[in-house]
Amino acid sequence: MTVSRRSFLGAAALISAGTISSRAQAAAIPEAPTMKEAGMQPPLVPTSGVDYNPVVTLNGWTLPWRMNGDWKEFHLVAEPVVREIAPGMVAHLWGYNGQSPGPTIEAVEGDKVRIFVTNKLPEHTTIHWHGQLLPNGMDGVGGLTQPHIKPGKTFVYEFQLRKSGTFMYHPHADEMVQMAMGMMGFFVVHPRDPAFRRVDRDFVFLINAYDIEPGSYVPKVAEMTDFNLWTWNSRAFPGIDPLVCGKGDKVRVRFGNLTMTNHPIHMHGYDFKVSCTDGGWVPEAAAWPEVTIDCAVGQMRAFDFTADAEGDWAIHCHKSHHTMNAMGHDVRNYIGVDKKAVAAKIRKLVPDYMPMGSAGMADMGEMEMPLPDNTLPMMTGFAQFGAVEMGGMFSVVKVRQGLAAGDYKDPGWFKHPEGTVSYEWTGASKNAFHAPSAPENRSSTAEVRVIKPGRRSNHDQH
Repeated sequence: MTVSRRSFLGAAALISAGTISSRAQAAAIPEAPTMKEAGMQPPLVPTSGVDYNPVVTLNGWTLPWRMNGDWKEFHLVAEPVVREIAPGMVAHLWGYNGQSPGPTIEAVEGDKVRIFVTNKLPEHTTIHWHGQLLPNGMDGVGGLTQPHIKPGKTFVYEFQLRKSGTFMYHPHADEMVQMAMGMMGFFVVHPRDPAFRRVDRDFVFLINAYDIEPGSYVPKVAEMTDFNLWTWNSRAFPGIDPLVCGKGDKVRVRFGNLTMTNHPIHMHGYDFKVSCTDGGWVPEAAAWPEVTIDCAVGQMRAFDFTADAEGDWAIHCHKSHHTMNAMGHDVRNYIGVDKKAVAAKIRKLVPDYMPMGSAGMADMGEMEMPLPDNTLPMMTGFAQFGAVEMGGMFSVVKVRQGLAAGDYKDPGWFKHPEGTVSYEWTGASKNAFHAPSAPENRSSTAEVRVIKPGRRSNHDQH
């Protein structure tokens, strides 16, 4: 952040009385912290008031607040931002406080919140508090329930949090543009009873999507179906943080969908119970078991599980094209076609030409092929046994024995017990099996390597 929590609590800037509500016009506006880092930030642990276990935002952070009397005050700034989608690619988006999505807002059921919203966009905006029960004039629908927030102006939203649960915020002004440009954020309201449905680790992310052509930086805001970047918190694999859990932890995963299609979120290695929606908590007796939970457009979902099985467990959208990056929607199917002769002729004109797809697309996961500026491979990422061949909405739940309560650092790849890894059958006795070891030159985090145009790889396909 550009400001410390101490300076945030003490900083202030005056505002004209005509722009804010009469109840707040004597108050100074709280400082608006800014975050530029793309990685997950530590949770913001409460130091006073009702106790709760704070959430951790994948590749994100929680917005600090200050007390002003009996009001919790936050400050959001709507503004253009630059977001790294994954190493090798950035996007010019709109967001809040330096990032897209904006920071997670956390509070407690019953809290009175006052949220200042400053508009630094080139057009007007508003904020709708998705799922919250509040006065009609605080609902954030431009023209219907409030005037638009013009560029350079600051508005104030004031309401009491009437229920705990999983919510989000996003504009209700020029939605087609503003949400397509990345304007959204998470809003978590913790129960007033610290023991109610409490978990040890609580992860949150928003599902969003973009259409950004290779070599460009700004999303196509009028796209409705053919998106080429499927992201969690505006990050694509291998740029999405792992979900690190201690063995035995009670874990909650919350997510919301602000794309234009549904997403069946699937986690390997576990069954889980759906515990919460944006409509409220599912009674424990009614929580149903799943391994995949569909999240429709505009919905929020949360599921709980006990992390009792160690390992590196995949978590992803189960639509296969949503685990790919920079997809070309007009790619032809050449499986079974011998292209060696024509490829040799084309290389005389285009030396870097590499035919793909004659035997499937798996070779793309291992090639370090030349790429245009500012784009990502369709299939990428390396782990301890080779190419992961994924992209988009894909991450890893890493469950380990002995992690400290606040330890979210990547623990590296799982060390499989002897005899527990699938192996090649050679006719030998299984007793002679030795688990394959991770190549020494692979990092503990899935990686992508981008070769700029004009450079050739050692893995060129012929």
